[in-house]
Amino acid sequence: MSNFRLKVFHTVAMNLNFSKAAELLYISQPAVSKNIKELEIELDIKLFDRIAGKVRMTDAGRIVFDYAESVLKLEKELLFNLGSLKRKYSGSLKIGASTTIGQYIIPSVLAQFHEENKDIELSLLNDNTEKIENALLKNEIDIAIVEGSSKNNLIKYIPFLKDEIVAIVHTSQPLSQKDEISIDELKKIPLVLREEGSGSLEVIAEKLKEHDIKLTDMNIVLHLGSTESIKSYLAYSNSMGLISVNAVAKEIANGEFKIIDIDDLEINRIFYFIHPHGQLSGLPEMFMNFTQKIITRGYGL
Repeated sequence: MSNFRLKVFHTVAMNLNFSKAAELLYISQPAVSKNIKELEIELDIKLFDRIAGKVRMTDAGRIVFDYAESVLKLEKELLFNLGSLKRKYSGSLKIGASTTIGQYIIPSVLAQFHEENKDIELSLLNDNTEKIENALLKNEIDIAIVEGSSKNNLIKYIPFLKDEIVAIVHTSQPLSQKDEISIDELKKIPLVLREEGSGSLEVIAEKLKEHDIKLTDMNIVLHLGSTESIKSYLAYSNSMGLISVNAVAKEIANGEFKIIDIDDLEINRIFYFIHPHGQLSGLPEMFMNFTQKIITRGYGL
């Protein structure tokens, strides 16, 4: 319904990259350039400059960007409100999820949501908490679910779901002979943890700090960028991983991994829905309410 050239302009402005805009819009780069050129002719002013191989918005481009933001937001609200009257929703919804949530919790929700709302175009950005929060602030996604204990004062955090980070070892390794360890023993055991910027590592660091322990006090042999990488590594190493219980439930049930209890150390956390401050409405609010109903039936807060 909206002026497609305006949508192309907005995508280029968000990324300051014509190739990235083409990829996101599923059109060719020449098509992106053509739409921008046509919009500049229509408005009779230059919107972008190329300086030293980089794309920059002109002063006029920044004015048009603010206008485009408002127009595209209003269009989403219009389509949602009309859908409410017809009880048939359409539009697009861009969701973000930190790694654990995106891999192990949200896929089943997305499948059920799509089944009930086939005219809503869904997309999911899956990355660590820090990158998801940055994407939200850059308006690259509409709503997200993240892990982690830090709070950005530009973002509203809504508690959603409880989670526990547990110590796991592969049952093929000698460490699996243990059932329980002390915190002092934990300091000596080779650990494999998530990377900097992940919500899991942040929560682990906070919990250890409560016991006057720093990450640098631990025997960390490797930081890996995904929970799946940690599980694969542990299959070949007599090391221990600290990951979400939701991420390893199936493997524990079939005897592939074992949880080792740590005396006086429980690493609990909460997953949060996040969105920019202000009243949540339209498809993001609809998705949040839907997800809360589906998930909390089985987990709860």
